[in-house]
Amino acid sequence: MYFKEFLRQFSDKKIKVFVDMDGVIADYIVGMPKDYHKKRPLFDSIKKLKEVSILPNIELYFFSSSRYNEGIEQKNKWLDKYAPFFKKENRIILSRQASNMVKSSVLKANFLKDYESDGSIIIVIDDDPRVLQEIKSVNKGIVLLKETVLID
Repeated sequence: MYFKEFLRQFSDKKIKVFVDMDGVIADYIVGMPKDYHKKRPLFDSIKKLKEVSILPNIELYFFSSSRYNEGIEQKNKWLDKYAPFFKKENRIILSRQASNMVKSSVLKANFLKDYESDGSIIIVIDDDPRVLQEIKSVNKGIVLLKETVLID
């Protein structure tokens, strides 16, 4: 798998991988912000991330945002059903509603800007170029990958 091969270059370092939901491990449904539980799982990507999650130097994080507060519970239920290997303590779901409807890209970038990396290499996998661009603009040391890194 390409992603596992990519990670080999960092085999001597601790790596924290932050993985988005929509378009990465779940099929994105346009215009349905409150229906996370109905999203179709992308089983190939989920399987590859599960394989990566057991590597000794990898710490896997679910890193998503929700337009509304209730989406946090829905996303957690979805993860419990389809991707339970994302540990509950490593599920970061940012609420736009709780943050005055700030854009997801800004929420994610600001979270990572303030995140204590403890010397680990930080990798973000997201399908949204706006999110990746915003993260890049405030976090120079983060490795940014499109969701296609999980496609062979």
